[in-house]
Amino acid sequence: MKQLEGKVALITGATRGIGKAIAEVFVKEGAQVAFTYAGSVDKANQLETELSKTAKVKAYQSDASDYDAAQKLVEEVLTEFGKIDILVNNAGITRDNLMLRMSKEDWDTIIKVNLDSVFNLTKAVIKPMMKAKSGSIINMTSVVGVKGNAGQANYAASKAGVIGFTKSIALELGSRNIRCNAIAPGFIETEMTAALDEKTVQGWRDAIPLKRGGRPEDVANACVFLGGEQSAYITGQVLNVDGGMLT
Repeated sequence: MKQLEGKVALITGATRGIGKAIAEVFVKEGAQVAFTYAGSVDKANQLETELSKTAKVKAYQSDASDYDAAQKLVEEVLTEFGKIDILVNNAGITRDNLMLRMSKEDWDTIIKVNLDSVFNLTKAVIKPMMKAKSGSIINMTSVVGVKGNAGQANYAASKAGVIGFTKSIALELGSRNIRCNAIAPGFIETEMTAALDEKTVQGWRDAIPLKRGGRPEDVANACVFLGGEQSAYITGQVLNVDGGMLT
């Protein structure tokens, strides 16, 4: 039996990289998938068409950082799919700069997109999950949220906030059989890292105990584990998917 057979998942920010891999692997494991995108209409339509060949999949254009939009999104997904078993808060961006040069706008934008969005979607799914007495919420944080990083004070703060939020929600909702965990990816090779020069990328790889960058599928497989029944007794945890970077 597939690990997510019969489950409905909502994934934010799924038209590329890690989010896309999560959607693909979830469908492979038997889930029905609703996913969001911001502006990549063509990519969203392409992914929806491809995944719909084997499962019920629907794309929604929605801004996770907008509270009202998040509420509307969840209502639409519930109408279309009937339930939400798994929420993956994946949407996120970076605006890196040293603190001396970081603008107030860069700080506010990162907190809004990376942290407020997690609050918005979690708030929206709590009632239907409580009614079902079941649910798994998976929040995407980062190794940077665990250890910090020069030039990423805004990003690190937002991702550290996600960790604190995750642990608090796990404590609040555990009695309702709703689990909340976080995944902290390390250096994952995606379209974004492809723009870096090879010397920089190799330097990252050499510093990782497994001597390679992660693949989006590595993170997606961790999401399958946390979304399925094999992790039924796991909540409030941060799973590092980093090749040993933080060891």
